[in-house]
Amino acid sequence: MKVGTDGVLLGSWAKISTKADRILDIGAGTGLIALMMAQRSPAKVIDAVELNESAYQQAAENFKASNWSDRLSSYHASFQKFSNEMEGGYDLIISNPPFYISTQKTVLEDRTMARHSDHLLFSELLIGVAKLLNKQGSCAFIIPFNEEDNFIALAEKQGLFPYRVTHVKGNNESPIKRSLLQFLFVKNEIFKKELVIENSRHIYTKEYIELVKDFYLKM
Repeated sequence: MKVGTDGVLLGSWAKISTKADRILDIGAGTGLIALMMAQRSPAKVIDAVELNESAYQQAAENFKASNWSDRLSSYHASFQKFSNEMEGGYDLIISNPPFYISTQKTVLEDRTMARHSDHLLFSELLIGVAKLLNKQGSCAFIIPFNEEDNFIALAEKQGLFPYRVTHVKGNNESPIKRSLLQFLFVKNEIFKKELVIENSRHIYTKEYIELVKDFYLKM
């Protein structure tokens, strides 16, 4: 699975408390976001759960080869199973979840699993997150903009309330495509922003460069 813009955005954007000691990446793929969390924070425990076997194996290899192998752990399981069997206590939970609801599947099975919500509904995701998250912790997600209202409503049923919202556009003329959302167990003022990725093809905005520059060799 290739490194995607969604994962880079979320891993760069999510706010990490200086007190965060345990972080969980749900649907970790090959480990991109978990590795970004290790680069960005001194958290002692960074767990990554992934259902797809080949992606899980690649994540384990990537973790072992990284400078943070002593803090990174990968788990091959569905999130439903993981959340039922693992104890909570995470200070930050982060996820780039599957989100395509369409019944039209692609031929590539691994990428289909990574993008279709058959394996993990938003409601199931948020129930598990609420169970595993510390009451003082936060959780962050990237989802399609057209799912934002539904996702927030489902989160509020679990006692989670948005406090950071960033709407992402490909360029100034394009519609909003993604929502970056971060939640707490308490209601707060919501800080809303808009992020534009490109001024023109492959000419990135200053805001986008500033956000992601630590994770690219060339930008």
